[in-house]
Amino acid sequence: MKACRLVKDKIVMVTGASSGIGVETARELARQGATVLIAGRNPERTHAVRDMLREDTRNESIEAFIADFSSLKAVKGLAEEVSARFDRLDVLINNAGLWHSKFTLSADGYEDTFAVNHLAGYLLTEELLPLLREAKSARIVHVASRLHKSPRTLDLNNLMCEKTRFYRGLKVYGHSKLAQVIYSTDLARRLEGTNVTSNALHPGDVMTNVTRDNRFLNWAKNFAGFILITPEEGSKTSLHVAMHPSVEGVSGRYFDKSKIAKAHRHAANRKLAEGLRERSEALIKRALER
Repeated sequence: MKACRLVKDKIVMVTGASSGIGVETARELARQGATVLIAGRNPERTHAVRDMLREDTRNESIEAFIADFSSLKAVKGLAEEVSARFDRLDVLINNAGLWHSKFTLSADGYEDTFAVNHLAGYLLTEELLPLLREAKSARIVHVASRLHKSPRTLDLNNLMCEKTRFYRGLKVYGHSKLAQVIYSTDLARRLEGTNVTSNALHPGDVMTNVTRDNRFLNWAKNFAGFILITPEEGSKTSLHVAMHPSVEGVSGRYFDKSKIAKAHRHAANRKLAEGLRERSEALIKRALER
């Protein structure tokens, strides 16, 4: 890939890497000589992807980790396993995500879209910060969506959609992605002056398994060439934010088509960020103590 910094000898983790954008992101990183840690929820598929990537890239430094992001205990276990095996982490790409057409509970009893898209990434990032601080220069990349701009604001009193009368999957998805972008910006503020940066991005409208339980969109994949881009194309912005020299030292920004773009008007709202942080930590603590 052109204009990307060399990542040889770097240690990079990609979540949601057993399909779609995650696979293609991991593939390019492996091609460039990085040690790539891929995380997926399905053991058989994740191990098959690891083996396929090792063969395709001729890079044996690809490791598979299994964790269902619907379970915060599983996410914490993933962080503990990575921390036990590695002494640093150069890049963390929070790529795992989903949305449901019907209200679905996570393993912890939370609304699953918010649990996976925000709480899981929040917990994993916080748990891996010590490893990221050990790197000379580390990057945290949050794969969000342009749909984070769809809500007027982040409703701190309805984060889990418990007060939503009619469940609309894409609306809930957009709300969870706004939380993700607000967290990314808030984290950048907290990490200011350190060796770790945090940025969010829109990968494009990509044909992936993130819509796996939506019948209409699964049917529409037959015509996806006209309306959606491929996972390989969708990985380009993730790779740019994770690797490109021009992003070195850049933090708290939102990228679209590999360029800095305008995020939601509340993306940098400190009051919302503080409220989100407080509620996220309480939800995570409750789940881990069960």
